[in-house]
Amino acid sequence: MAKQEIAPEQLGRSVFEMIGKDWTLIAAKKEGRTNAMTASWGGLGVLWGRDCAMIFVRKSRYTKEFLDASPTFSLNFLDPKTYRSVQNYFGTVSGRDADKIAVSGLHVEEAEDTPYFAEAGTVLVCRKAGHFDLPESGMLPEVQQKWYAEHDDHTMYVGWIEKVLREV
Repeated sequence: MAKQEIAPEQLGRSVFEMIGKDWTLIAAKKEGRTNAMTASWGGLGVLWGRDCAMIFVRKSRYTKEFLDASPTFSLNFLDPKTYRSVQNYFGTVSGRDADKIAVSGLHVEEAEDTPYFAEAGTVLVCRKAGHFDLPESGMLPEVQQKWYAEHDDHTMYVGWIEKVLREV
């Protein structure tokens, strides 16, 4: 599907809808292989003087190895009416156990040497600007109990938005 580049401020959609309701697939490449996972936590904004995306990945996730190895990643926004089962699959099956991309039928393309999915209506190509382990010590007790009882903490990745692609 053909895509055109737009400015981040032309997204025209609520980040709460894009990430929290419709979800995103985070994709990164390591040693020539692409892996991806579903995310419904994250944000878009401005940090360090640049438009950026913030994503949160648990340390146990296989995709974290790809994010750590790559200078870039993409956020892929697919139509949940068409791709919700694919999003569920990417969120519940590990790339350690299956070639999720082959099974899903999605097609990988690249921009800025960063993998993204051709089927995504909107793609954010991001360059990692920093990553930080979230300490449980800074969280409210109810957050710790609900989300981190098993101590499977998150790493927050901040990526400068290098390119926004939208389906035409």
